[in-house]
Amino acid sequence: MAPSGSTGLLLWVLIFFALSITPLEARGPLGWLAGKPPQRTAAAGICASSVHIYGYKCEEHDVVTQDGYILNMQRIPEGRAGAGDMSKKQPVLIQHGILVDGMSWLLNPADQNLPLILADQGFDVWMGNTRGTRFSRRHKYLNPHQPAFWNWTWDELVSFDLPAMFDHIHGLTGQKIHYLGHSLGTLIGFASFSEKGLVDKLRSAAMLSPIAYLSHMTTVIGDIAARSFLAEATAILGVAEFNPKSGLVGGFIKAICHQAGVDCYDLIAVITGKNCCLNASTIDLFLANEPQSTSTKNMIHLSQTVRDKELRKYNYGSGDRNMKHYGQALPPAYNISAIPHDLPIFFSYGGLDCLADVTDVKYLLDQFKFHDKDKMDVQFIKEYAHADFIMGVTAKDVVYNQVATFFKRQS
Repeated sequence: MAPSGSTGLLLWVLIFFALSITPLEARGPLGWLAGKPPQRTAAAGICASSVHIYGYKCEEHDVVTQDGYILNMQRIPEGRAGAGDMSKKQPVLIQHGILVDGMSWLLNPADQNLPLILADQGFDVWMGNTRGTRFSRRHKYLNPHQPAFWNWTWDELVSFDLPAMFDHIHGLTGQKIHYLGHSLGTLIGFASFSEKGLVDKLRSAAMLSPIAYLSHMTTVIGDIAARSFLAEATAILGVAEFNPKSGLVGGFIKAICHQAGVDCYDLIAVITGKNCCLNASTIDLFLANEPQSTSTKNMIHLSQTVRDKELRKYNYGSGDRNMKHYGQALPPAYNISAIPHDLPIFFSYGGLDCLADVTDVKYLLDQFKFHDKDKMDVQFIKEYAHADFIMGVTAKDVVYNQVATFFKRQS
């Protein structure tokens, strides 16, 4: 049954990235609060914790958005074999999903991690960390304790975060950029490219577990979460920062687990589909570092996408309020079919993904029916679910090598 209410996003974010991969042996009310010693946390930064340890060069960069947020980025300029001719290296920007940061790509051994694989294949690799994540909780004038710091949705990621990252990379390299997104990282890419703002700096795009339409997420617990209107309720209570480790959200998760009769320590199959290829050490690292905060307003916006079955800017709740913000009663729509038809684009989606559901992905792909056929590659992996694309031990052979080949063809 598809989610019908406002917190359909909860099943993507809150449950998947907070509970779905909690080990069965975890103790305590919630896995991330179980008291397990942290393993390889990123206190000193992502480069120090997760790149330098494998023998790769890595640079920490800070980028300021036009609305004042200070975003942290990582650059892996070369593989372990050395730099080669930097003037010929093509930059790749890798963008994570919601409630995680760039470290989510670096939880496996070096030869299984996408950023390191691309660096070894000769690319100039950049990782973005959107506002609100642990190293991007900074602003020129605001701090995270102020509600105004959290007054944004993924519209602002489209309008400000991605442009700031693209401008920074393009300014330093002088080259067009390959973009790679997973889940929400694909959504903000689709929305941005449809508005043509970044396409002059874009070389190609690879979209893993692509989401834009969220009407067919196949899980009972998701439907319960959707009908609970958690994000709106949280906003009413004045909680601007949506922290999945907080007591308010944690208590809600326990309640819906109880209502659905679901084992909260075995949610990965229930929420994401049964991921084929995760190992226990990766799961432990994930739980030591994620999930992270987003804004409650962002949760509401994503929930609107579930409820309204359309891809629009944030709905302020009334025609008058929308008119004040947009000059029209309905929020403007993002027209994915307006993405330039000659943009080289690679899709990869899984047959067991209960979040980027096959039906929704096929509807998304239908928006590209007029795309140049020789500019569009589609990969379907029957046994893959949502997390396999970022943490799967087989992803190098199944997905990442294909992505690298696709990028190289666009040189």
